[in-house]
Amino acid sequence: METERRSQLLLNAVKDYAIYLLDTAGFVVSWNPGAERFKGYTADEIIGEHFSRFYTPEDRATGLPMRALEAAAAEGKFESEGWRLRKDGTRFWANVVIDPVHDEDGTLIGFAKVTRDISDKKEAERALFRSEQQFRLLVQGVRDYAIYMLDPDGNVSSWNAGAQAIKGYTAEEIIGTHFSRFYIPADRDRGEPAKALHTALIHGTFEKEALRLRKDGTTFWAHVVIDPIYDDAGALTGFTKITRDVTERRRAQEELDTAREALAHSQKMEAIGRLTGGVAHDFNNLLTVIRSSADLLQLPNQSEEKRQRYIAAIAETADRAAQLTGHLLAFARRQPLEPETFAVGDRVLGLERLIITTVGSPVRVEVEVADDAGCVTADPNQFESAVLNIAINARDAMPDGGVLRITARNVTHVPSVRRHAAVDGAFVAVDISDSGTGMDAETQGRIFEPFFTTKAVGRGTGLGLSQAYGFAKQSGGEIGVRSTPGHGSTFTIYLPRAAAAPTAEPLTPAVLRHALPTQRVLMVEDNEVVGRFARTLLEELGQTTTWATNGESALRLLEESNGGFDLVFTDVVMPGISGIDLAKEVERRWPHCRVVLTSGYSHVLAEEGNHGFPLLRKPYSLDKLMSVLGVAPAAKLAS
Repeated sequence: METERRSQLLLNAVKDYAIYLLDTAGFVVSWNPGAERFKGYTADEIIGEHFSRFYTPEDRATGLPMRALEAAAAEGKFESEGWRLRKDGTRFWANVVIDPVHDEDGTLIGFAKVTRDISDKKEAERALFRSEQQFRLLVQGVRDYAIYMLDPDGNVSSWNAGAQAIKGYTAEEIIGTHFSRFYIPADRDRGEPAKALHTALIHGTFEKEALRLRKDGTTFWAHVVIDPIYDDAGALTGFTKITRDVTERRRAQEELDTAREALAHSQKMEAIGRLTGGVAHDFNNLLTVIRSSADLLQLPNQSEEKRQRYIAAIAETADRAAQLTGHLLAFARRQPLEPETFAVGDRVLGLERLIITTVGSPVRVEVEVADDAGCVTADPNQFESAVLNIAINARDAMPDGGVLRITARNVTHVPSVRRHAAVDGAFVAVDISDSGTGMDAETQGRIFEPFFTTKAVGRGTGLGLSQAYGFAKQSGGEIGVRSTPGHGSTFTIYLPRAAAAPTAEPLTPAVLRHALPTQRVLMVEDNEVVGRFARTLLEELGQTTTWATNGESALRLLEESNGGFDLVFTDVVMPGISGIDLAKEVERRWPHCRVVLTSGYSHVLAEEGNHGFPLLRKPYSLDKLMSVLGVAPAAKLAS
């Protein structure tokens, strides 16, 4: 009795399940509160009634209630889901379990029936099903994207209309085949399909643009995204693959790039035309001086004083021509620099007297150097030229006088200059400020172009600022300008700060002249005029000189003499064996021979030092050549 009482209390406490008993014919013999809550009947209303009243008319018509009892009796259990009726006639989705009940002798005495209202679960499933259907319709309706799935091995397991439109295959043709068939043969041979899946697994996604194949064998540019798919347990179930045909976009981009290249080429040709005109103008002026001086030297009865004046004019004009070439190369970042580590403050202070003399008395020069202004590794001569060129421009911007202020300081930030990104780091900044006329935005956008000048004809070449620009950029730095019309301008040169100590001053040619050794020199030069001149110079300096006109003949002379030369002085750009290749062969076979290269070709000069040999730039002076001859054989030249 106590056990039955406890069981009844337990059944009465259950509110989420309808738990009740049926007799063998299906009539209700017990009823718990959960059954009353689900179905709406009280125990008095339902006990003694047949349980089939809970079924829909359709299910009753098919005899489902009795078949359920028969199945439970025969199989030991019946379970199903379906619509059931409440007292008020509304329906709910029920999970039903019917178990047979036997007495001690094993005789069937009825059935235990447990029902649960799972309408919410059913509605969620239906909502999910509707969502999946809508998503499936959405995917199938997309025609601009190929959206399909792969199994873990890369075989196609679904196929939308966009995939058929882009690739040409129907679903029946492609499902079950490997997605590698869309790759061009070269990519398949390189294993690109497997790499794509591997990348998706490792990084969570794979994205790329590449050529893909259509069914008809034609190719198209595809933007491809592959993502792995995992189930709730974290196991890989396959991949989603989205492909878009971007052929038209790429074609449009290529056309745009072509148009940009054409525009850039047009602008380049315009700049070259302006550049060529400026170079021709300046060089013709210089050549006029040289030619006139040479003609005057040939006149009879010239006094020694005049001859020396004409010779000095030729030498000075040649230096100016070399300087003009250097300015052009500096703008193109092809200027061969001779870097040294020097203290910027010392150089700026050392320029003060020269700048004061250059700008003249109407301009007041103020120089301020921070005590901690650091060192840089750059070409000191080019640095001084850059500062002096900007100072001269500042003077011209102050025709009635003004203030020129030059400062040097350490900075840790280079601001954005000419739309370049700002840079953090250790730099030395040199500011050159004036109180002059200033510049508008259009002028500031062109001031670093070669031969661009706002000065009157004959007052400037337009190369000063381009030299400063080229020097700063080639030295790993930057140059910026701030200016407002009527309020002056400030140019700032930024150079990377160096940790090393300043470089020691090299020996001067005057010192070397007193101890110039006599050496056996093999000179290699393919230009006859330059060769004759260089051989004369070397012989005048007391050198035993042999002239070879190309690398092949130089090697023969070295072989015949078993490397019997102290110095091989060779041009770089020659037909056949180049000077660099010759130098490497000499270094390998006759290591006792010192090699010095010489060239005036900008490409070679821009790569100075990459070959590992000293390089003497053309045009070279007597002092420079003496420096080459006076350095000990084991030394390496920087010039």
